Amino acid sequence: MHRVKKTLRSLATYGTAHPWQLALRVTALAALLYVMGVRRVFWTPDTLFIVLLAVFVIFGQARAFLVRFFPFMALLLVYDSFRGIADDLNKTVHFTEMINFDLWLTGGTLPTAWLQQHLWHGHVQWYDFYFYLLYTLHFAMPIALAVLFWLKRPKLYWPFAAGLVLLSFAAFITYVAFPAAPPWMASDMGYIEPIHRISSDIWAAMGIENFSEVYSKLSPNPVAAVPSLHAAYPLFFVLYLAKGFGCRRVWWLMLYPLSLWLGIVYLGEHYVFDFLLGALYAVGAYWVSTTFFAWKVRTGWQFRSLLPPKFRTH
Repeated sequence: MHRVKKTLRSLATYGTAHPWQLALRVTALAALLYVMGVRRVFWTPDTLFIVLLAVFVIFGQARAFLVRFFPFMALLLVYDSFRGIADDLNKTVHFTEMINFDLWLTGGTLPTAWLQQHLWHGHVQWYDFYFYLLYTLHFAMPIALAVLFWLKRPKLYWPFAAGLVLLSFAAFITYVAFPAAPPWMASDMGYIEPIHRISSDIWAAMGIENFSEVYSKLSPNPVAAVPSLHAAYPLFFVLYLAKGFGCRRVWWLMLYPLSLWLGIVYLGEHYVFDFLLGALYAVGAYWVSTTFFAWKVRTGWQFRSLLPPKFRTH
């Protein structure tokens, strides 16, 4: 409450000194929020990046935003571009390994089939929207949390960004080495009993409009299922939020990965095997990134030391 009052006092002081600038910025921000509200948008990183850039332009911090976020955004786009060609580099698609693991884990019942038998009734329910909302946050949360760390925990910004890029490219390497089919594809090919891809029904019911100019041109990779980054990202996010804000304050956020792990299996997008491996990748990326940057701070090592002497600045 004290912080809110302080912010309101600051706005009041700024408004008294610069009334027209404040009115212009508030109007521009309101217009942006209106566009966001009336357009049904699939929030890909490039779209969110443009929206956030507009916000920071309105408040006069565009340069600081670009310096921090353009390299991060560029690396994520490179990863997504590479992911689309992973299935062209290795045509051997794996179907049975994940099925066998899930059957072994549950004593002979496929978790996706069991969940759909009990939760899917031929039409979209409220919890389908809940699971799919979490599923779509996969694209928005990296940028949103990067902004949060930049503003509130700046020392964690680069470790978080580096760890997320590391996690993404580690998954890409796995996609190349081990292309794996998701449950809905295995069902279509007759490897398992019929599985309904519920996300298609939810997409139609929500009427989402994808106006991303970049992601609409990237080739999707339908066999990039192992590990599940939809499972890895949320756990990675919670680990960094716990590091930045304390476990006691954010422990309840574990509902996010737990719900999503249940959701991706139920929706027919992943096996249990996929999300367990994704969780391991998340823990590994968190450990590597935090350990490396702690070592960097302890030793005073700088990235510029990797450059030839003539390119180093002092």
